[in-house]
Amino acid sequence: MAPAAKRKLTHIDQRGNARMVDVGAKPATERVAIAKGEVHMLPATLALLRAGNLKKGDVFSVAQVAGVLAAKRTADLIPLCHPLPLTQVDVQLSAEDSLPGGGTGVLITATARTTAQTGVEMEALTAVAVAALTVYDMTKSAEKTLRITNVRLVHKRGGASGVHNE
Repeated sequence: MAPAAKRKLTHIDQRGNARMVDVGAKPATERVAIAKGEVHMLPATLALLRAGNLKKGDVFSVAQVAGVLAAKRTADLIPLCHPLPLTQVDVQLSAEDSLPGGGTGVLITATARTTAQTGVEMEALTAVAVAALTVYDMTKSAEKTLRITNVRLVHKRGGASGVHNE
């Protein structure tokens, strides 16, 4: 990677103003991104979630739909993102007795796909973040120490930069 002084900032114009990158000359290719994140909670809270005994209802179904909707609205939330024609968004949630780094809670995985001139990393990350916030919102009455952690991109494919894995 070039030293910071020689790197061209893609989202800043010559006057230092924020700008959306022009991707019009780039070829449309298939793009895939997978993101993950966790909501850590106490084992007792996880047991309530598994049993379907939380006050706000079916946490997984609501969080899954929230994540899909969020991915579709990413360009409305992140100012310099391009609106993309998503061909697939899949959000999976699982109750886990052992999360990465320890603890119990919910593991969230989102996959976003498109055929476009720019990638879908932000859509996958946004899906995970909003699904995690939804789990938090629907579980907070049972526990005040919930933690959303480790939201990250674990895989991307497509475009000039090729394949990247966590």
